[in-house]
Amino acid sequence: MYETLKAAALSCLRAAEQNRMSFPQILGLLSGAGFEGYTIDFRQGTACYVLPSGEHVSFACPVRPVAPTLDVPGLQSAIRAAQAGGADYTYDGFCNRAAAAGCAAYVVSLTGRRVLYYGRTAEAHVEHFPAAA
Repeated sequence: MYETLKAAALSCLRAAEQNRMSFPQILGLLSGAGFEGYTIDFRQGTACYVLPSGEHVSFACPVRPVAPTLDVPGLQSAIRAAQAGGADYTYDGFCNRAAAAGCAAYVVSLTGRRVLYYGRTAEAHVEHFPAAA
């Protein structure tokens, strides 16, 4: 079963990176597979997907330069652009904008229906999932 879960998480990460799935679609697949949430860490270059049992699977993703302080309006602008999903949206572009706005990592809670974004000095911003997610 572990290999099935690992494959599901990796397919969601790659689909995001290749702009083949939307955030709500990814949430649905991860939830259906039994994941509780995941963390993307821009400084360590890791994506970690966690089950309620605490078991997890991790994958490498790009390391990104992170601004020294969290610019919440800049981060919210990146989030709103991602939610709008315009023709020029890419996940890579979102990650670059988030890191440039000082986001060091973000934690997605499927059970809590929110995302916690935090900066290098642990300043934080919480976004609740849109009603449609």
